[in-house]
Amino acid sequence: MNDRQIAIARSCLEAAETNAKSFPEIVGSLMDAGFEGYAVDFRRATATYYLPDGASAELAAQAVATPVAPSLDGARLQAAIREAQQLVPGYTYRGFCEKAAAAGCAGYVVSFSGRRALYIGRTAETHVELFPPS
Repeated sequence: MNDRQIAIARSCLEAAETNAKSFPEIVGSLMDAGFEGYAVDFRRATATYYLPDGASAELAAQAVATPVAPSLDGARLQAAIREAQQLVPGYTYRGFCEKAAAAGCAGYVVSFSGRRALYIGRTAETHVELFPPS
């Protein structure tokens, strides 16, 4: 991984945290830079970006103030995801993270080639969300 790719990953994380770019814009920037996906860990406040060759960069992310609930509530998580997808008035990435943690999501993995995100609970419960059709 080169310095340019790390800078792009950092810029995309900052853009998400400040609501400067949408999820599709961030995915496009990361894909253009050669990334195949990333993972966000709410409990450790990290985001890790992966290249196809196995190289990765772990960056500090904003901490989520809401404790991760003990079990994954798929309906609550899906409601937070829908708000993000529809960019409902008042939507923020930080608000999404808080709602996801309250719904029991400890983190998520995004696969660009798989066109999906895998949300993971504290007891390894999962929720798979396919990217909307382009």
